Amino acid sequence: MFFFTSFIYSIILMINAIAVLSEDRFLARIGWSSNQPVAPSYDQSGFGVEGMPGVKARLVNLISAVRTLMRIPLIGINVFVILYELLLG
Repeated sequence: MFFFTSFIYSIILMINAIAVLSEDRFLARIGWSSNQPVAPSYDQSGFGVEGMPGVKARLVNLISAVRTLMRIPLIGINVFVILYELLLG
């Protein structure tokens, strides 16, 4: 049971970390902003389907999706975890 709860807590912590990243302050500085043009990728025709976005573009899209979709549910999840720890912790 200890491993399971630690695993859940670490997942929630990582999602919280992604959700609070500021696109203007942090992501734009390192070139991971979603409104920056994506650099053309190298020819990797032997490594998958042509025209697919690179790893960086996929990570930027994942961060943007997590920030958009998980913002409201994370409030409820965090409240539940805090109450669980206070009552049963």
